Amino acid sequence: MDQYIRQYGKRLYGLCLTLCARPHDAEDLYQDTWMKALEHLDQYDPARPFLPWVTRICVNTYRSRLRRLARSPVFNGFPTSQEKDDLLSQVPAPEKPDYSPLHQAIDGLPEKLRVAVILYYFQDMDVNSAAQVLGVPPGTVKSRLHKARAKLKEVLGNDPDL
Repeated sequence: MDQYIRQYGKRLYGLCLTLCARPHDAEDLYQDTWMKALEHLDQYDPARPFLPWVTRICVNTYRSRLRRLARSPVFNGFPTSQEKDDLLSQVPAPEKPDYSPLHQAIDGLPEKLRVAVILYYFQDMDVNSAAQVLGVPPGTVKSRLHKARAKLKEVLGNDPDL
């Protein structure tokens, strides 16, 4: 499959961009197309060209998405997509929470505790992976995380938003 992606990937992505109005939607279509191609690879006849086969999968996936959107109650009732976009643009974006006090408190931790917190919470490492990176036993990482949480509670209080 990797060979096909290397060989036909750019061309297929161009098709996805042409079909979809937004690059984000094109990327989703591109990934879905390759996933479906992988799922149905046993149905591909190697005696025939690959590109038309995968293009058909792409177009059918796109049509399925359009049908799904047409049935969606959120997108029904708009005569044009411009009217829908105008209405959706009037909806205010949710405010992003301010985590700067938390980041400042983390920056104020002793280095060993700060690094453990960053690896565990911000780099999504588990305790064993963080221990391996730091060159310490997993129990030490757990201890550092416990101490860091206690210090952060002390500094931040019991703020439920953080």
